[in-house]
Amino acid sequence: MGNVCLRLSEDHMRRSTGEDLGKYFPIRPECEADVPKPRFKPRVGKTLSERRWNAAFTKDGHIDISGVLRRIQRGGIHPSIKADVYEFLLGCFDPNSTYDERTEIRQRRREQYAAWKAECKEMVPMFDSGKFITTPIVTDDGEPVEGEAGNLNGPKPVVAGVTDKEVIQWKLSLSQIGLDVVRTDRTLVFYESEENQAKLWRVLAVYSWVDNSIGYVQGMNDICSPMVILLEDEADAFWCYERAMRRVRENFRSSTSSMGVQSQLGTLSQIMKVVDPKLHQHLEELDGGEYLFAFRMLMVLFRREFTFMDSLYLWEVMWAMEYNPNMFQCYEKAEEPAVEKVNTKMLKQYGKFERKNVETGSVDHKSELAIFLVASFLETKNKKLMKEAKGLDDVVQIMGDMTGNMDAKKALNEALKIHKKYIKAKK
Repeated sequence: MGNVCLRLSEDHMRRSTGEDLGKYFPIRPECEADVPKPRFKPRVGKTLSERRWNAAFTKDGHIDISGVLRRIQRGGIHPSIKADVYEFLLGCFDPNSTYDERTEIRQRRREQYAAWKAECKEMVPMFDSGKFITTPIVTDDGEPVEGEAGNLNGPKPVVAGVTDKEVIQWKLSLSQIGLDVVRTDRTLVFYESEENQAKLWRVLAVYSWVDNSIGYVQGMNDICSPMVILLEDEADAFWCYERAMRRVRENFRSSTSSMGVQSQLGTLSQIMKVVDPKLHQHLEELDGGEYLFAFRMLMVLFRREFTFMDSLYLWEVMWAMEYNPNMFQCYEKAEEPAVEKVNTKMLKQYGKFERKNVETGSVDHKSELAIFLVASFLETKNKKLMKEAKGLDDVVQIMGDMTGNMDAKKALNEALKIHKKYIKAKK
């Protein structure tokens, strides 16, 4: 009887993990040979399934976020429910909210997005036409490019505090956004549709208009694309992207001499100095001590190192590990989620990485899990880097060879070990 049960269990596991995940994010046939196979597979008892997700809600819509986080941290999220779960993980909704409260918030946000989109359409009349721009429509001083007047250039919107300079800067960004849209996730069937490309372009363009102190920077398209693919409603995709950007926004802030991500690279340098001083010294001797070779990894959250499916798995487990139940309230008040002493019951509502920060009283928000992930990649390649890297080009080559060949789960586990080692060494 025991052997029969075991066989049935094994058969059930095989059926579960044998699902064709390709139907969720199909690859264009001509690209299939060049795209690595994703490593992520839903696992019974570990991956957050649709059934488990639905069971996490009370009758009026409150969610058992601690149970959800445990599942995600063990095995990620099934593709069929990623969109719904991401809205909670990213702080779009409060875990203590009801169905009715979330419906009200969603409607209010959709109206706000429609108003911002209307401002954009006033400035660029073709904005919501299903097309998008890939060539400049104004000169640097705001004059319409010859032959590009009319449908591409409207008046400045009647919005308090908006300057001519801000309008010009936004219009100048539209063609760069368009060029990047064309290059975004182009192996996916989803972006064979010009309307889907235009949807990505509009979300990025509206964000650039609303957050004009940052504007648009290359790499934002890689953060935004999954939201546009996962969330059918454009406004919902925008707000999910806006929340995702809250986590990485400062990485994209640039001045004439630096990019915001360099502060994270500085933190990475400090971490490596503590957890692997020999490798750090070796990299310094190769002029790699500033860790600029990790620039792209942190800017686009490892989108280029993993397949589309695996990068989503990496993101969702990271977000679950970094989850702070106060996120929604803090974002609504435009504050940073606070690190404060909480009771044991409340601690269960934090992700395991953030929980460690709360327990140790750490307030260094620059030491995000992503930085420890880069450290884990370096540790994975420790022997190769020490033995074969004779110059910075070798370091870039060795790190670049990881593309499509990394195991996200192993990397995350290693990152947590490095974090623990770093915290212990700093005491």
